Amino acid sequence: MVPNLQQARDLLKKYNSGEFHLLHGEVVSGIMGYFARRDDPQNEEYWASVGMLHDIDFERYPEEHCAKCVEILRAHSVDEGMIRSIVSHGYGRLNWVTVKPEQKMEKILFATDELSGLIGACAMVRPSKSVRDMEVSSIKKKFKKKEFAAGCCREDMVQGAEMLGISLEELMQQTLDAMKTLVDVLPV
Repeated sequence: MVPNLQQARDLLKKYNSGEFHLLHGEVVSGIMGYFARRDDPQNEEYWASVGMLHDIDFERYPEEHCAKCVEILRAHSVDEGMIRSIVSHGYGRLNWVTVKPEQKMEKILFATDELSGLIGACAMVRPSKSVRDMEVSSIKKKFKKKEFAAGCCREDMVQGAEMLGISLEELMQQTLDAMKTLVDVLPV
């Protein structure tokens, strides 16, 4: 089964109740939909559903992240290709993840997942509490401060930009642009 976006959202909610994890799923889903509209418009819902489900196991099984999701998604008969894409976002950071992002969609998920967290944290310290008035220069300054949003893996951001063949600054700008499209529906 390839879940549509609403089915993916319902599945995420079945395994997550924390506001942070639900919001993160929505944000990453929105980012993936943005990039799909640009790069693969006929598969926008698929990309958005992958973004929605990418951390399905994190709230309940943080120490087994990307391993438990395979079990969870297979129990719901989710398409193996979708499972592969979801698991690939943990490549390099989690020792048990050997599935390298290969498709453009997988590379974008890998590159933007942690970056969306950094951008969200940057927004929270702004007077506006929004990405609406944010510039890339603000993200670059916070990126350099390792203690700021320390849980956001900067190595994934750098490696993701390299995978996509763009500069880190370009990745930051594109991800910020994607998040700005979400301000009317999500508190980002």
